Amino acid sequence: MITLLLPFKMFLIPIIVMGVAQIMKFGRYTFKHGLDWEYMFSPGHFPSAHSAFVTSLLVCIGYYDSVTSPAFAVAAAFAMLTIYDAMRVRVNIGIQGRVINTLVEKLDDLDEIDKKMFPHLKERVGHYASEVAGGITVGIVVTFLFIWLIEHVIL
Repeated sequence: MITLLLPFKMFLIPIIVMGVAQIMKFGRYTFKHGLDWEYMFSPGHFPSAHSAFVTSLLVCIGYYDSVTSPAFAVAAAFAMLTIYDAMRVRVNIGIQGRVINTLVEKLDDLDEIDKKMFPHLKERVGHYASEVAGGITVGIVVTFLFIWLIEHVIL
């Protein structure tokens, strides 16, 4: 079974790495706040699963195809775009969510507006630099661990 999956290792390893990062994030949340299954696939917080995924993909392509390959250049651009999005664009979406939620709370003063028409928006969808750095670290470490396992244990 494993030998059937080996040709797909450059894509399977990043998927597994993303799962590891998401499980780590869920574990940290559960330890701090208690069990909440909705948080299993929620964005934001430490470590960034998106950053772990794109870093793992970059490492896999660099290791198996070489850092001079066109695929590595595309993966590097994809990683930079994804990380920028996580740290800048989605953080601003969270800030907007917080401001809108605050404004909706102020609607209590107006009798003619039904607050139930305004859903509570997520305020934490992006990442801080430390959360992205954690995702990058998880991506590198877990990817090299899987590469080592494939080359020294499985093969």
